[in-house]
Amino acid sequence: MDNNSNYKVHFVYSSLEGATETESMWAEKIGDYYKILNVAFFAPNIAYGDIVKVEDDGGVLYFDELIEESGHSTIQMIIFDKDHQSMIENEILGFGCDWEGSHRKNYISIDVPSEVSYVRFKEYLMEGQMENRWNFKEACLSQIHRS
Repeated sequence: MDNNSNYKVHFVYSSLEGATETESMWAEKIGDYYKILNVAFFAPNIAYGDIVKVEDDGGVLYFDELIEESGHSTIQMIIFDKDHQSMIENEILGFGCDWEGSHRKNYISIDVPSEVSYVRFKEYLMEGQMENRWNFKEACLSQIHRS
């Protein structure tokens, strides 16, 4: 593959049940490293745009370590009322965030860019959770959004 091609980077993590799982994400090669081009659905501690080091195991690329944080954060969300999913996805876009849909019904991953006020967005997330509209997990919070 040439340097303009996309690659799959595999992330190994433990599921809630304790099983070892693997999630792959698209990435582009940048020098010796790879820039993540997806929002993680299940893997923790990784966000869109992060620069990572990989280990090549017979042509399969596995995450080795985080080299540079992008400033983006990842929120994983399960929406309880399918009839409101489209409205919720539009509300998320209204905050300046983006989302990706999963193969699991009503499950989305949200990309929170560095320039988005996480204080305001987290208030929205907490309110929806308290109203039992969804449940969410802060899978990866950037330094920017932690402060």
